[in-house]
Amino acid sequence: MPESPFALQDAALQGIVVASLVAGTLSVLAATSVARLLQPASLPLLVSYAVGALLGAAFLEVLPHAVEGPVPASNVIVTVLVGILGFFVLEKLVLWRHCHHEHCEAHEPSHAPDAHAGGPLLMLGDTVHNFIDGVIIAGAFLTDTTLGTVTALAIIAHEIPQEAGNYLVLLHSGYSRSEALRFNLVSSLGTLVGGLLGYMLLAELAAGLPYLLAIAASSMIYVAVADLIPGLHERRDIGTSARQIALIGLGLGTVVLTGQLA
Repeated sequence: MPESPFALQDAALQGIVVASLVAGTLSVLAATSVARLLQPASLPLLVSYAVGALLGAAFLEVLPHAVEGPVPASNVIVTVLVGILGFFVLEKLVLWRHCHHEHCEAHEPSHAPDAHAGGPLLMLGDTVHNFIDGVIIAGAFLTDTTLGTVTALAIIAHEIPQEAGNYLVLLHSGYSRSEALRFNLVSSLGTLVGGLLGYMLLAELAAGLPYLLAIAASSMIYVAVADLIPGLHERRDIGTSARQIALIGLGLGTVVLTGQLA
């Protein structure tokens, strides 16, 4: 006797909830575990890896999916541009508030870690990205349980290098290891929210996914280019520069490799 549509929907909802929670938290915990093995003295240099991972995720994973949708590519590009400008204005507001409530270090040459606003901006974009992952998981499970499971595994694989980069950015921004972990875990809940809303409103959300992807990509690009890369230029000796370039390449390569494995 075939299962009723309601039973199939209940099974899909259970799969969406479990897969969204696992995909969100497991990728964060795996990336954080890798980053925690690093020596504190190596963290400034490994910001280079974060640059590669963020740019790789934006240009090799997020934007290609955005332009594959029904929205014209020109609209996606404009959204990325607007997103970058919007994050610039938002960071200005964060720095302005910082300067009006504490001793202002945001514009001093030392670039103190607590002056970086890139961490919260990146978490905002990462939450949007995780939300989209949840919607994608919902669509896959509503199609087929096996497809949903494979999709969740693929999302875990491609999220690990990005989450490792996010964790390093938060440490670079002056957060403690436990605070950085909590930030990433809270951001990962966006996957569950996206999964639940995707289950209920998949058709309505599908039309806006390319724009959400473009905003997520713009946050990664902005943080990498505006907040992280300038700090890499503070050390100009050949040895450090060579290691920075190698680690940027490693970050890009990790995204490429995980994308192929997924």
